Amino acid sequence: MTIQHPDSCSCCSDLLLGAFSRRSFVKGAAAGAAAAVLTPYFALAASGNYEAMVLSCIDPRFQKPVADYMGKRGLTGKYSAFVFAGAAIGVVAPAFKDWQKAFWDNLEASIQLHNIKSVIVINHRDCGAAKIAYGDAAVGNRDIETKTHRDALAEFRKQLGEKQAKLKAETGLMSLDGKVEMFT
Repeated sequence: MTIQHPDSCSCCSDLLLGAFSRRSFVKGAAAGAAAAVLTPYFALAASGNYEAMVLSCIDPRFQKPVADYMGKRGLTGKYSAFVFAGAAIGVVAPAFKDWQKAFWDNLEASIQLHNIKSVIVINHRDCGAAKIAYGDAAVGNRDIETKTHRDALAEFRKQLGEKQAKLKAETGLMSLDGKVEMFT
């Protein structure tokens, strides 16, 4: 039995119009091969064993410095990321209490999906969220700014210990030049 299709047939019009050439076959085969090679990588991204969740701020000035910092630590591709206004300040400050559940729920998902072992928190200097949460003084004087972040990071570590005792916490404050001062 022979099936005849009109030129406008959507199921194979490209074939009838000669659009299916050796070049398009090679392109299709290359795309299929790439998909086959990358599928295990993408499957790992959904679940697997990763080192940490990184909590950092939404401030655009710090996206690249945070990624660079993680790269210098050899952790590129080995962490999940949660970007939140104020980083730890967004998680612990009363001014942002409505946001906090979102972070803890995301952390739980990262634990389940990525089997993370720690949370790396990177707050930063000249933080607008710190100013919203704690007032102008939180960013005006370096010593007060440092204390504000040190206190917020300590509160974060405390809450993490209460909610996810098995996870290790690393907390630091990034300066505008990308250097990180770690707090314990």
